[in-house]
Amino acid sequence: MIRSIETILVDVPTIRPHKLSVATMSTQTLVLVRIQCDDGVEGWGEATTIGGLNYGDESPESVKVNIDTHIAPLMIGMDARNVAAVMAKLRKTIQGNRFAKCAIETALLDAQARRLNIPLSELLGGRLRDELPVAWTLASGDTQKDIAEAETMLELRRHRIFKLKIGLRPVADDVAHVLAIKKALGDAVSVRVDVNQAWSELEAVNGIAALEAGGIDLIEQPIRAENKTGLARLAARFAVPMMADEALHGPLDALELATHAGADVFAVKIAQSGGLVPAQQVGAIAQLAGIELYGGTMLEGAVGTAASAHLFSTFSSLAFGTELFGPLLLTEELLVEPLVYQDFMLQVPNKPGLGIDIDRDKLALLRRR
Repeated sequence: MIRSIETILVDVPTIRPHKLSVATMSTQTLVLVRIQCDDGVEGWGEATTIGGLNYGDESPESVKVNIDTHIAPLMIGMDARNVAAVMAKLRKTIQGNRFAKCAIETALLDAQARRLNIPLSELLGGRLRDELPVAWTLASGDTQKDIAEAETMLELRRHRIFKLKIGLRPVADDVAHVLAIKKALGDAVSVRVDVNQAWSELEAVNGIAALEAGGIDLIEQPIRAENKTGLARLAARFAVPMMADEALHGPLDALELATHAGADVFAVKIAQSGGLVPAQQVGAIAQLAGIELYGGTMLEGAVGTAASAHLFSTFSSLAFGTELFGPLLLTEELLVEPLVYQDFMLQVPNKPGLGIDIDRDKLALLRRR
């Protein structure tokens, strides 16, 4: 039986300002969920957002209030081993709240996998890989700083895929910034851009033409998420792949985009999809439609990153790698043993459940009072 559900906010400074077109982050608020069961097993989940309400319709505070006030009372006393039944009840009773539902489902699956003494990936069909390529986001906005940061990552053998956050400046300035970085880093690395919906469709046509000519590998969500037909037009017009992110809020969006050839690549995010199982369905729809996959992030800490890694390890194809660098952007470590990043890869944990252990002393120190 589910005995208790605790929602914890943890404010952690980032190693440097992280600039998006919608917000600049210098602190990330992790939303951690702990579910304790009558058999002594506990599970952890995470519902962290990027930039709060600047980015989406859930904030750390709203996630906590809704779990504590509305979701937890529905779940107390239910059979923790029957994850599908618990989630079916939540999805029928609670509208929206994708991030909160993701944290709950992750914690339940973590507990169940620990109970069965298997890695969480094995509850999702089984892993096909033990390591995942990881992109690093360059988001200082300063060309020389970004080049120096990328060169450091290459020397450390930590990342050789780089994504640039653009959209705050005029299109021509952003394009010049990106192409200068691409020229400095050369063809041995992959350089992509994420516009975070900042361009009009006309701006996107002009900007993408220049980026494609300059050898950029991927264009993420250049226009508003609501303009799915516009994204389809851009995908048909250019050879450089268009990736759907903010337009992709779970299986129904995935089905619509796949039906109308709305994107070449899907950024799969467990929180944005509403959980690990819906995110797996997004991946399945993409695979059936011939759409490539990219393992996305909401800049989660170690819990959400580990959960995402378990899911992405089960995908038969992951052509554009992943973006699971969230813990590396934070100044504080919340795990007893940190996740392992080496040789440009994240090692997927192989212990039971999520395969991680929370540092309870550090959590007590950092949690919001």
